[in-house]
Amino acid sequence: MGSATPTTSGQCGDPPDQSRVVQVLALDGGGLRGIFTAAALAAWEDDFGTRVADHFDLITGTSTGGIIALGLGLGVSPRQLLELYATDGTKVFPTGLLKSRRIRWLRRAKHNPRHLRAVLERQFGDKLLGASAARLAIPSYDLVSDDVHLFRTPHHPDLRRDWRVSAVDVAMATASAPTYLPVHGLGGYRLVDGGVWANNPTMVGVAEAVDRLGADVRQVRVMNVGTVTELVARPERLDTGGLVAWRRDALDVVLRGQALAAKNHAALIVGRQNVVRVDVPVPHGLHGLDEVRPADLVARAAAASRHSSPDVAQFFEHTPSPYVPLYS
Repeated sequence: MGSATPTTSGQCGDPPDQSRVVQVLALDGGGLRGIFTAAALAAWEDDFGTRVADHFDLITGTSTGGIIALGLGLGVSPRQLLELYATDGTKVFPTGLLKSRRIRWLRRAKHNPRHLRAVLERQFGDKLLGASAARLAIPSYDLVSDDVHLFRTPHHPDLRRDWRVSAVDVAMATASAPTYLPVHGLGGYRLVDGGVWANNPTMVGVAEAVDRLGADVRQVRVMNVGTVTELVARPERLDTGGLVAWRRDALDVVLRGQALAAKNHAALIVGRQNVVRVDVPVPHGLHGLDEVRPADLVARAAAASRHSSPDVAQFFEHTPSPYVPLYS
């Protein structure tokens, strides 16, 4: 793997046949709420007796969704990923912070990234992004160029470099949520969580399918899995509020707004019948990015996946175009 070199010759990188449907799996960010995503995917694998990764032409995921997408591409089952969250979630994001650490959070990232890196290294080893058996698109954001950064497998002749990046580094880059984890430095880049621009990566998937896979917008079909959505009554203090009033709501409003826009715009572009989103509302404060109730998320995923099983069945009937990475 390490000695492989990119090539643009042969048929290995040809995009999907435009006469066929191009399916995208889009996985939202949401920290430990990724338990919901992994549990839903695991339930569907049981329902249909098949692997999720075997039915999509492209998988895109942000933050926790990016970690799950990488796992699917590298042959890790949703059930294994669910066990990973259950076993190591509190190691990555310890709960019950001491008062001294809460004060420290005002000036430094809340959590130490070495815990997440250790878990990822144990799961992915030294595998490169190029080892993925599925086409992947993983969002991050670079503070040096102040621009979006998208890690992609070599599924197009122009994508010559990202395949050499370790899967662990890609995962760290997409999951480095501001204030929760520090910036992930990589080759001169200063990378943070892709959720700052694509927490719901549905539009990333649509754009990649059209631009890099050569799909017609009428042939793109997206299955988008969320990480539960809080039911929130926005307080009236926000109407005239400043920094103090908005400090707790600003991030949530931004993430929710982006997620809604991504889903709605994708539906307008590819057709409402071609975008299926699976997510559930939960009471405000029940689950945080770094502190959740795993049993509740698994139970909600069981109910949501059961209810939506007829809607997602079509996705598991699809055979994607063959993918052979563009390197030798």
